Amino acid sequence: MIISASSLPNPAWRKSSYSNDNGDCVEVADGYPAGIPVRDSKDPDGPALVFDRAAWQAFTTAAANGEFPTA
Repeated sequence: MIISASSLPNPAWRKSSYSNDNGDCVEVADGYPAGIPVRDSKDPDGPALVFDRAAWQAFTTAAANGEFPTA
């Protein structure tokens, strides 16, 4: 689901501890029963994607296991 990041009530956005300082980061907000909102840190007023919990868990597990190619 795609929503406006500004439509989330009082989001507490956080970056991954693996984020770098060059701005290539995503942020997630916790505490939403409908799923995990994710946004581009460079565009805080832009859209947010909301992933269901199972899909987000599968993605973060695959990323932690190095299953995605690096640039």
